[in-house]
Amino acid sequence: MSIKSFLGIALAVFAMLGCAGQKEQVIRIDTRHGEIVAVLFDDTPVHKSNFLDLAESGRFDSTEFHRVIPDFMVQGGDVFSKEEMPAEEWPTLPAEILPHHFHKKGMIAAARQGNNINPERRSSGSQFYIVLGEEYTELELTTDMPKLQAAFMQYVQLQSQDSLRVLYNQLYEQEEFDSLTQVILSKRDEIEQSLNMKLTKDMSAEQIQAYTTVGGTPHLDGEYTVFGEVISGIDVAEKIAQEPRASRDRPVNPVYMTVKVESMSRSQIEREFGYVYQNEK
Repeated sequence: MSIKSFLGIALAVFAMLGCAGQKEQVIRIDTRHGEIVAVLFDDTPVHKSNFLDLAESGRFDSTEFHRVIPDFMVQGGDVFSKEEMPAEEWPTLPAEILPHHFHKKGMIAAARQGNNINPERRSSGSQFYIVLGEEYTELELTTDMPKLQAAFMQYVQLQSQDSLRVLYNQLYEQEEFDSLTQVILSKRDEIEQSLNMKLTKDMSAEQIQAYTTVGGTPHLDGEYTVFGEVISGIDVAEKIAQEPRASRDRPVNPVYMTVKVESMSRSQIEREFGYVYQNEK
């Protein structure tokens, strides 16, 4: 073996060992329903650093999961309300929205104010949510539904589509809206060709795979910063989402949290939680 080949192998081995021994911060969120364990992403450094600072200083402790919606998400971490800080003084963070971090089930993202007052999509300085969501078919995922619905209403006015218009009216009157949606989706390609318009939206193979198997909330993609992922305890988040709710989706019985940070090597995380680190893009 040449010295050049030997050095190449040695460097590769050292790189592997360094990655395996690299320390990461594991987030442990304890609730009366159990513990949620998560990791934060290195390529959203502002959000990661901010979350770690809040957790390590104990500021998350005794905040609540104050908004919970089954099959959608659970939101919490309202540090500034707990500290009685005036709302106009609440700090925000610059958006770190990356296409490869999307809203599949188990992702952690930052809450924020709406686009009308927050066009830069800046994140809340403390509030976060854990994605639950639901599974979708590939047809549902890759269809621009608002555009298809408008095109469908135009299409059924054609004389050649009398029978389709009758079916639509029947399903609508019977309030069989799920069946109606499936009928509209089944006509997507036909309408595209007939009206010469694009009714699909682009999604990566990774997104399609995740949303059709694990589930999530794809309509939030590109709008909120996703900065972490649950690696254990997603069932705990699902239990929290099932809490009886009062107004504004607040649990009737408060669900408090304490948040701790633990340093672990990547190899230990992979061994203990089965979480496989991907190369961040």
